Amino acid sequence: MRFTERELTVALEGAAKAVLATQDKTVRKGRRTPDEAWQALTRYQRFQLLDGLGDQVLPVLVSLPDVEVAVGTRPTFTDQQVAAAIEERLDPGLKGIRRSVLVKARTALVQVALAAVPPRQDPDALIVPDHL
Repeated sequence: MRFTERELTVALEGAAKAVLATQDKTVRKGRRTPDEAWQALTRYQRFQLLDGLGDQVLPVLVSLPDVEVAVGTRPTFTDQQVAAAIEERLDPGLKGIRRSVLVKARTALVQVALAAVPPRQDPDALIVPDHL
């Protein structure tokens, strides 16, 4: 799948906000939203979270199969397609239940990231000013 740089950035940020929401007690109790918790982080804290998730999410997103995405829709992939992309990147020495748990957890994380990808826009519909 060919994602734009912006789509990859938004997908990774969406996954990071979801992880933060599960870690932050105030978000879990409904006292603030994941976006508010995200804004409360320092730039360095955001970087640390994004850096840790980037190695898990970005290679999988890039290796997903090519699919046609209609204008106004998001790319969708089955759990099997995502799991296959994850499996090909895992250490062959990782076996058994650890491998299964890792694949399921990363599949869920990548699906959260895919849900955060904005709908596709028609590149021909973009208006370019005459003075450029």
